[in-house]
Amino acid sequence: MTTNGGSEPVIRRTPVFCGIVPPHILDQLARHEDGALADSALRTLQHDSAARTRRRVTAVRTLTAVAAPAAPDSAPRRTVYDAGHGTDLPGTKVREEGSEPGQDASVNRAYAGLGATFDLYLKAYERDSVDGNGLALDASVHYDRDYDNAFWNGEQMVFGDGDGEIFTDFTSSVDVIGHELTHGVTQYTANLEYYGQSGALNESVSDVFGSLIKQYSLGQSADQADWLIGEGLLAPGVRGVALRSMKAPGTAYDDPRLGKDPQPATMAEYVRTSRDNGGVHINSGIPNHAFYLLAAALGGNAWERAGLIWYDVLTGGELRSDARFTDFAKLTVTAARARFKEGEETEAVLKAWAQVGVQTG
Repeated sequence: MTTNGGSEPVIRRTPVFCGIVPPHILDQLARHEDGALADSALRTLQHDSAARTRRRVTAVRTLTAVAAPAAPDSAPRRTVYDAGHGTDLPGTKVREEGSEPGQDASVNRAYAGLGATFDLYLKAYERDSVDGNGLALDASVHYDRDYDNAFWNGEQMVFGDGDGEIFTDFTSSVDVIGHELTHGVTQYTANLEYYGQSGALNESVSDVFGSLIKQYSLGQSADQADWLIGEGLLAPGVRGVALRSMKAPGTAYDDPRLGKDPQPATMAEYVRTSRDNGGVHINSGIPNHAFYLLAAALGGNAWERAGLIWYDVLTGGELRSDARFTDFAKLTVTAARARFKEGEETEAVLKAWAQVGVQTG
């Protein structure tokens, strides 16, 4: 940590790369006998692997950046660019804040998804954009050719069009947009290291708030929500409903080309692996399921009580960047008690973690 000459610390933020499609899926596709399908997966995998390695190498531990409550009339500052199937970012500006929708559906969906994410954080948590201080929200669509991913690169959102056979346009799921932008929120707050259990927590937090953004935008209660991440991304003919299921980890897909969803729901099924930065996209199913169980037990709108507890932990300054599941779980109990005393919320938090086998004592 350094200072700017006064008493306020200057927070060094971790450059990040976060793709919504995990490498174990791309690995499977890269070995497929269909050459075109394998090539697009391999190119995506090579791009993502290099970027993800840079992310881990450059990670630094930081203090949480504390943001003041946002003004009620805060508004997003969105700009959408067209990468023109190239990789130079951001590309050509095609829509900016306040402009009317155009003919490109990808542009319009990206613009709307940025807005939906901004709205949830502002109206539910009084947070002004990703950094809590009005950060402009930029996105580039039509990135590369047949690119099978969407990612947050530490500064902006980037969307591929998909290969059309396995994946459709990555702007098609608002929860995916919310997931990736929440990596930015984590970057500016707890800055969870992208490896092992802290990396799985990083992914899980993005899934949690990605799902809440979808639920908020659709006006869905916890029992009405599908609790799927990436619903609508899989092309017709793929045997699956999404990339992940928070309600039932391990059931999102079972397809000859993709393999079977490997996510565990409890610690009894925890996957120990050196791949995928220690299984960050796999073991995230455990804290994902804990949040679902909490939200289902409390009922109503999940972004309210359940979401507030998770948000308090993410932004409260006590969550270490190398936190394990037990560390996070204990902080959620503390946060529930701080907000709701010894009420049903605290009891539900304790029960949810117990059900997935994570200790809180």
